[in-house]
Amino acid sequence: MDQIPVFVCQRCKHPLRIDDSLADLSAASVDLLLAPLPEESTPTSPISEKTGIRASKQTIFNDIDEDDNELLASRSNQRSISSSKNSSGLSRPPNGGISNKESFLAPSESYVVLSRSQVTSHSNNNLSLERGPLNGNDEKKADWSHRIKVANRLFDIMSSRSEIEHPMCYECTDILIDSLKKQLSDASKERDCYIDFLKKVNESVISDSEKISLQKEIQEIKSNELAAIKKLKDIENESNALKKELAALEEEEKELDRLEESYWQEFNDFHIQIQTFQNERDSVNLKYDYDAKQLEKLQKANVYNDTFCIGIDGPFGTINGFRLGKLPNVPVEWSEINAAWGQTLLLLSTIANKLNFTFQTYRLVPLGSFSSIEKIDGNVKYELYGSSDFSIKTPLLFNRFSNGMVAYLNCLQQLGDYAEQQDLKLKLPFRIHKDKIHNVSIKYKSDHEQWTKALKFTLTNTKYILAYASSSNHDWSNEQKNIVGSSR
Repeated sequence: MDQIPVFVCQRCKHPLRIDDSLADLSAASVDLLLAPLPEESTPTSPISEKTGIRASKQTIFNDIDEDDNELLASRSNQRSISSSKNSSGLSRPPNGGISNKESFLAPSESYVVLSRSQVTSHSNNNLSLERGPLNGNDEKKADWSHRIKVANRLFDIMSSRSEIEHPMCYECTDILIDSLKKQLSDASKERDCYIDFLKKVNESVISDSEKISLQKEIQEIKSNELAAIKKLKDIENESNALKKELAALEEEEKELDRLEESYWQEFNDFHIQIQTFQNERDSVNLKYDYDAKQLEKLQKANVYNDTFCIGIDGPFGTINGFRLGKLPNVPVEWSEINAAWGQTLLLLSTIANKLNFTFQTYRLVPLGSFSSIEKIDGNVKYELYGSSDFSIKTPLLFNRFSNGMVAYLNCLQQLGDYAEQQDLKLKLPFRIHKDKIHNVSIKYKSDHEQWTKALKFTLTNTKYILAYASSSNHDWSNEQKNIVGSSR
């Protein structure tokens, strides 16, 4: 028997051969194949079920109209492959079958719309085709073409009546059946759930009183909802107002931040000024403390004592280190004696100027080692300096030197009396009477010891007056004792 050309499985696209029995179907087989599925609805077909079945039966064995040539040719090209392929009844994929069952859960739909001429043109139920006399080869080719057309038309009708594309191989059919069983199981479970839910709903039917209560509750909930909506609007309005207030506060905060920054800048500048002022104040205070200490030191210091330092050197009275007088066993140069008298006369003149005192009868002329005293009335000058020529000169030089020393005693007495009148605490230790001081004559004689002692008493009285001139608030009692004790 000649082989019918191999078709292609519409799912796995593997080649398969159609059994020869499909080309020579009986009317009963066609009815079985085209019978409607149980509870199957075909809303897409405009022809009734019986009419469609009858038309399909007739159409399978009808001559193909010219209008269907292109459709059948395209279907034949899609389903047929070369007859040189495997002639086995089934074709399997290389891996033994389709592994992905899920690919069959949503098959593409294919419908064949039958023309009215095809439905009504043939009314006989004969399953054989009427053909004219043909030779052997032409008859064989016509038979193959007829079989292909019959199989294609059969597969088209079968595909149009379901969502499954035909033909299919055994493996794809098994996989499809498993998938459909799973869908059936899921649908059954879903149906059971709906049935249970329906039972529960039917069992939970409420009474009229419960309906009234629920309606009241619904009304109450609605009223609460309206109140909540109103409250929400109020809250939104309040929120908007608060947002505006917050924006204003943020602006105020920014302004305050600017003011704070300006304040801290001014504070820092002022703090720097204060620090500078404090540093300057501390510096001034340090200078003030130093100057105060210097002032206190200077106040305690006696410039006259430092300038005219009167002291005792054995039997001699000294002023600034110069001895006044001489002894037989201690010869003193006349240059030292003259310098001592010059310092003594300068000291007496300085004290008189400080106390604003003016001498009567005499005027002091301090000229260092050549100092002298002038008598105002007689315009007489008495020298207070001597020399080694006294031994060879006339006694006139002795008298002028002696009269100069007597004139100094007179001036010292005048200044001492004035000081005692100003300060009753002041008492000169040695009283002066004419040319004597403490009953010792100051005139220059051959008895050098008495003369030196008189000069010592004279320097002591001069130191007392100097102490009074240095400070009018001085306690003269202790000073007087110290000076008298040292002079004696």
